[in-house]
Amino acid sequence: MSKGLDVGTMNIICSEMEGDEIVFVQQRNAFLELDYNDMTKMMLDNARVAYVIKGNKIYVLGDDALRFATVFKKSTRRPMKSGVLSPEEKEAIPIIKLLIEKVVGTPEYAGETVCISSPAKPIDSDIEVLYHRKTMEALIKKIGYTPYVIDEGLAVVYSELADTSFTGIGVSFGAGMTNVTAAYFAAPIVSFSIAKGGDWIDENVAKATGMSREQVCAIKESGFELKKEVELGSVEGALAIYYDQLISNIVETLARKLAEVTPPAVEFPVVLAGGTSKPKGFKSLFEERLSEIGLPVNVSEIRVARDPLFSVARGCLIAAKTRES
Repeated sequence: MSKGLDVGTMNIICSEMEGDEIVFVQQRNAFLELDYNDMTKMMLDNARVAYVIKGNKIYVLGDDALRFATVFKKSTRRPMKSGVLSPEEKEAIPIIKLLIEKVVGTPEYAGETVCISSPAKPIDSDIEVLYHRKTMEALIKKIGYTPYVIDEGLAVVYSELADTSFTGIGVSFGAGMTNVTAAYFAAPIVSFSIAKGGDWIDENVAKATGMSREQVCAIKESGFELKKEVELGSVEGALAIYYDQLISNIVETLARKLAEVTPPAVEFPVVLAGGTSKPKGFKSLFEERLSEIGLPVNVSEIRVARDPLFSVARGCLIAAKTRES
């Protein structure tokens, strides 16, 4: 049974079919490093926590890492940064392999396909995506699957635009990057990323307000709304400024990239996906900036993905099933 795999900076999500339904398995892309001792091991065993022991360290994985970070008064770490494997984390590859194994499981038959999302090459950074892409392929092969990789923006097109024959623009606002693909009958016309997303917003708001990134992220994820009127100097006001900057940057870049090609004279729907697109008012702000900046194509509508967080994983599954059949 083919599977889709969204390997994101914040979450790793696997999608597969169970009967006629798509089911998702999700883990936070994070780990917690602890010094090994018998008492800590016993506590983790009693709580049935996922962990591995390496030398004199215990590594707690995924959602359990977040749960136990407060217990041990330590910060979690991430195997990925800015949409790709973090060069600052020496344990990145073995940890992310374990996390991927947790969500995809073992293959049911030889040659089972897993379609993996990958960021497109960023136009505003020298981040190298080829190394990340090839490493993800190698990890999937080690687990026993046949890998297939598509750009994250194209996965959104596969997930949300079957009704327009996979013609349109998919935008995935992730934690580490924002990925964009304009496609015509599933063939990419333009595909790019920028190295800005939810983490970039958190970091800049934290600098502006003097709060920690964790505090900013908690406020952002607890019902934050993008409103026209915000209190100057507030965290909400700073969040609104950086959300606006991110959206404007994406629309301006998309307009420039589309102007470099000759897109077909058809209507293009735009789909907004990814966890960073979830705040109330996000779509309205995107529509406002799009109307001001404009695109060199006819935009038929702007819609939000049916489930922004799972859109990329769903699109990867559709691509995997199509390739396998």
